[in-house]
Amino acid sequence: MIGNSIIKLHNVDVYQQKHLVLSAVNLHIDKGEFVFLIGQTGSGKSSLMKILYGELHITEGEGHAGGYDLKKLSDHDIPFLRRKLGIVFQDFQLLTDRTVEENLAFVLNATGWKDKNLINERIRDVLEKVGLRSKLRKMPHELSGGEQQRVVVARALLNNPELILADEPTGNLDPETSEEVMLLLKDISRSGTAVLMATHNYNLIRTFPSRIVKCENGRVIEDVKMV
Repeated sequence: MIGNSIIKLHNVDVYQQKHLVLSAVNLHIDKGEFVFLIGQTGSGKSSLMKILYGELHITEGEGHAGGYDLKKLSDHDIPFLRRKLGIVFQDFQLLTDRTVEENLAFVLNATGWKDKNLINERIRDVLEKVGLRSKLRKMPHELSGGEQQRVVVARALLNNPELILADEPTGNLDPETSEEVMLLLKDISRSGTAVLMATHNYNLIRTFPSRIVKCENGRVIEDVKMV
């Protein structure tokens, strides 16, 4: 990888099954950058993210993410790539029958952590970062929507990712809570972890100005200016 680039796509065609969704995609994201990804529903935002975390494969063009060549990515490589990428979804996807601590421990166990003391320490570290250290023993249903999304962000941080992919992370939250989650993601990018956030929320984009990338008419346009 060149310089500080965490993501580098060059002339990549993005397919869903055999349907061409985006063509000749060029995209770069550097260490610690915060980037908004915008575009209408069905414009290819989620497909673009799926390329980055290895759910869709590159057949045309060149792509690198987190030090991995996405064109040569094997099934064996995918879990290792995803350790370098934290993923935050709109619908939380927390395990509803486990506490916050157990949700986070589940991810660490699944990604190869063995030492119980290190696991406990890491869980407390990430919950401290998102302001939820006191919610360790709570079940997801005992938390507000904003708190649940903070747990999801904490989960994304567990393996010290180089990039967080956030797909509509504020989509289910009220405006005030959305701003709190945005502040948290901005802080994370300032600490050196890049953030790519897909959103329809133009109020957030105006409130937290950052670089904008747009999916439109089968293309990806870098560095769009907000009107």
